[in-house]
Amino acid sequence: MAESLLFQTKPDQTDMPAVLVEGAHTPDALAGASGVYIAASGSAMLQNGPQALKTVDHWLWLALESGSLTLKTPENPTTLRSGECCMLPPATADVVLDVSQEARVLWIMVGGTLSGAFLQRMGALPHRIMKQGALPSQLNLAKHIVQATVRVAAAQDASSAQLQQLLWAMLASHSGQPVAMDAVLSHEIAKVVDAMRKNQYRDSFSLSDMAALSRMPVETFRKRFVAEVGMPPQSYQLFCKMERAKVLLKEGYTVRQAGIEVGMNDPYHFSKTFKNIVGMSPSAYSKTALK
Repeated sequence: MAESLLFQTKPDQTDMPAVLVEGAHTPDALAGASGVYIAASGSAMLQNGPQALKTVDHWLWLALESGSLTLKTPENPTTLRSGECCMLPPATADVVLDVSQEARVLWIMVGGTLSGAFLQRMGALPHRIMKQGALPSQLNLAKHIVQATVRVAAAQDASSAQLQQLLWAMLASHSGQPVAMDAVLSHEIAKVVDAMRKNQYRDSFSLSDMAALSRMPVETFRKRFVAEVGMPPQSYQLFCKMERAKVLLKEGYTVRQAGIEVGMNDPYHFSKTFKNIVGMSPSAYSKTALK
């Protein structure tokens, strides 16, 4: 049995994760010169119990498509549920995934001299494992990345250029740009997403506001938005507001200032919403991010 790129096997254990699919990628000259590229990626179905990870030299983006698990390190356990992801800095050692409910995971190793800056734009912190929500479009793009990486490894129809496009699409999606589940958003939905992004999430668009921008009836707009983006419009708006708040907190804004900038003048309401979505309070995030 071939050795996994990510998962450890104990000396007395031959079982690997069920349905393990993975591949490594050596970037071409252009991708290597860009400073950020996909070094490897994969997906796996993990059974209940512990599964140790190897210590790798690249940034690791790991997402949970279904199930639940606790990512354990000597410092701090991190619970992941379906639709959440975490980012691990290079050389993070002694990581164990303790699976409590059969879990399907997607993972991407990102290499290059600018990989740290790239992952930080995706929400990572330089020296700490960071958990956050993953947009449905990002999970779908990750699946495409795994498929393309496997084709690259098998010298089939895929290229570094295709992997670069998929990787940057993940960042674009995270940054609130119009990226759909499988392609670019339709003009009507992209118009709404762009309006929120240009406003820097300062205002809170109602469902009626969004529908009016798209020039569709409210219920038609809601269904189209969910079909293309993968989540309800109000949930997407809150996700983007909290991502914007994270950037502001990293830049030194106070909790009150960050809340005001994303249209939440009540610090209590902002803090509660931030913690529900990010997993820690804005004050704790600010202290961690500014270390």
